[in-house]
Amino acid sequence: MSLSGWVCVVTGASRGIGKGIALQLSEAGATVYITGRQEKTLVQTAAQVNERGGKCVPVVCDSTKDSDIEAFFERIKREEKGRLDILVNNAYAGVHDIFDNTDKKFWETDPSIWDSINNTGLRGHYFFSVYGARLMVAQGHGLIVTISSLGGLRYIFNVAYGVGKAACDRLAADMAVELKSRGVASVSLWPGAVQTELISQLILEKDGVNPQVKDLFSIGETTELSGRCIVNLAKDKRLMDLSGKVLMTCDLARRYGFNDVDGRTVTDYTSLKFLLTQVPYLSWLSAVVPPFLRLPRFMLTLANGRF
Repeated sequence: MSLSGWVCVVTGASRGIGKGIALQLSEAGATVYITGRQEKTLVQTAAQVNERGGKCVPVVCDSTKDSDIEAFFERIKREEKGRLDILVNNAYAGVHDIFDNTDKKFWETDPSIWDSINNTGLRGHYFFSVYGARLMVAQGHGLIVTISSLGGLRYIFNVAYGVGKAACDRLAADMAVELKSRGVASVSLWPGAVQTELISQLILEKDGVNPQVKDLFSIGETTELSGRCIVNLAKDKRLMDLSGKVLMTCDLARRYGFNDVDGRTVTDYTSLKFLLTQVPYLSWLSAVVPPFLRLPRFMLTLANGRF
């Protein structure tokens, strides 16, 4: 129970990655407050946590409502005497709109998609971080994890999605600058392809989906892998050295030496072996390339350089 006595908050934990993170944090011994808009699904997640012997507090909180967020942190201050060790910014509400507008250009899409993608996500992350940081700075330690994706580096899905994810990465980095002297770490976490409930419905169980995309998600991470990453990250004595950085789940799995919760090896999206499988006319080379050869991180930035 490595996080026994810790207090954690995971936003958007009714299902998907947020639920998986809550399960792993509570399994490690933490008291986990989970937020979402639907009481029914929150209670279901809390029940699963309790079945594993963890402690979970479900709280209905709309990440688009400032008053809900403020009231939520007042509750944390009251019930936990102001203690907060980990905040995970995960809440997101744009998945259905993204898939409903597949192949549409930004000018062909109703501009309200910006709000559905970035209000619960980016804006909510900022508000939660402000209130969470106030508690962490006062106690002199803490960890803020903002769930982002490769969409912060290259075009994926649509314009609103990419802008939001790039801003999440910048949010984590810039918060780290101001928190550096206060003992509070801030990082951006990129999961790989994740087998969430919605992804299963919209990709794995649906006909007509791009075969390469379906294959990618068929070997995707479980929803709990990100949680396992955060548990190990929180215990890292050199955590502050990582503050401000974008961290990938595959890198953290290798750094701390663990597999996914179902025992599978975590797919390394930066290994040359994997990257070659994604190029049809070069995929045959993957059979002879050693798995330890990886694309240097600076190459990711250079490949998407704007100057």
